[in-house]
Amino acid sequence: MHPPVRCTWPVKPLDVAYHDLEWGVPVHEDRTLFEFITLEGAQAGLSWSTVLAKRLHYRDAFRQWDVEAIAAFTPVQVDGLMQNAGLVRHRQKLESTVSNARAFIQVQDAFGTFDAYLWRFVDGTPLNRRLVESRQMPTQTAHSDAISKDLKARGFRFVGTTICYAYMQAVGLVNDHLVTCFRHDEITGR
Repeated sequence: MHPPVRCTWPVKPLDVAYHDLEWGVPVHEDRTLFEFITLEGAQAGLSWSTVLAKRLHYRDAFRQWDVEAIAAFTPVQVDGLMQNAGLVRHRQKLESTVSNARAFIQVQDAFGTFDAYLWRFVDGTPLNRRLVESRQMPTQTAHSDAISKDLKARGFRFVGTTICYAYMQAVGLVNDHLVTCFRHDEITGR
């Protein structure tokens, strides 16, 4: 039995599991959408492997991604998070999780769900790229530019266009699996 052919970036076991089970799979659940916008922001300047290794700590520290509870965090609670070695201890990133939770709730109030808000940027249908090599993968696009601009206007932080493109990949707004990867066709349903 030969191992499956996958994209070139997953090397560590957590990367492989994430790639094989989650990356590029369309997400429509608001709690998970908030989790990934937080993790992508935390990843800025770090490797995705580092953030994946801290993911369970984030889940515990941020109340299993209960947006209402996170929005109510106080500065004292953020101080406590700064002491948690399981998190990326960057005050502005941690504070942005709280302020982003508040902005997230406002988007939910305006659109019914964050899912309805986010998926309208791709007309409700994942963008299916047909990449042959990793170097063809963009770090930003007109779609990520639009999402970034709109999120910032709504008060979100750590949502630059590169972060938004990685977010699009994470939650399946775009399928950037290489065409040779076993997940490409599985995700597109071919």
